[in-house]
Amino acid sequence: MSQFTLITGGARSGKSRFAELMAAHTKRPVIYIATAQILDKEMALRVKKHQLQRPSTWRLIEEPLNIRDTLLKLYDEDGIILLDCVTLWLTNLLLSGYVPDDHNCFNKTLEPQILERVQDVAQLAQDIKPQVIFVTNEVGQGIVPENPLARAYRDLAGRGNQILAQSADQVYMVVAGIPMEIKHSGEKLLASLLKE
Repeated sequence: MSQFTLITGGARSGKSRFAELMAAHTKRPVIYIATAQILDKEMALRVKKHQLQRPSTWRLIEEPLNIRDTLLKLYDEDGIILLDCVTLWLTNLLLSGYVPDDHNCFNKTLEPQILERVQDVAQLAQDIKPQVIFVTNEVGQGIVPENPLARAYRDLAGRGNQILAQSADQVYMVVAGIPMEIKHSGEKLLASLLKE
């Protein structure tokens, strides 16, 4: 049974850097699962920059959709699995099944299917041999998006992050480059409030 860590934060918060430092600190082999799809020049530059920052000894797996199958293939590996990022994976799943209706609204039947996949991945992250670190974006702290697809994405990411956080042994939030461990202190506070 592995140790499962979830790292969340806003855009450019330093969450990926923290995850990479955490993985490198173990001195164990790192398997890096990248979920980004390179669809334009700007994204290609971002990916290239991330690649140059990572040690060349890290094994790279590019997988935008089938995270469960990828984790199953790595079930008995030694070392660390670092997945960056959950919200890109959710975006890929959302858009792979997105067919707008007459009002350009998100098909709500897709959300339970995606969340079931998240639940499966969360369980696998607990069960497999390697230590697992997932990076995700905290997207629910801004304004309510104006279009249906953006609102569906925000809701999906929030619910998906909750599922992963419940399963994770550790949850960190990175703000302005500073990681804060939030799972255990938050659970203690919640438990004390529920007792009252």
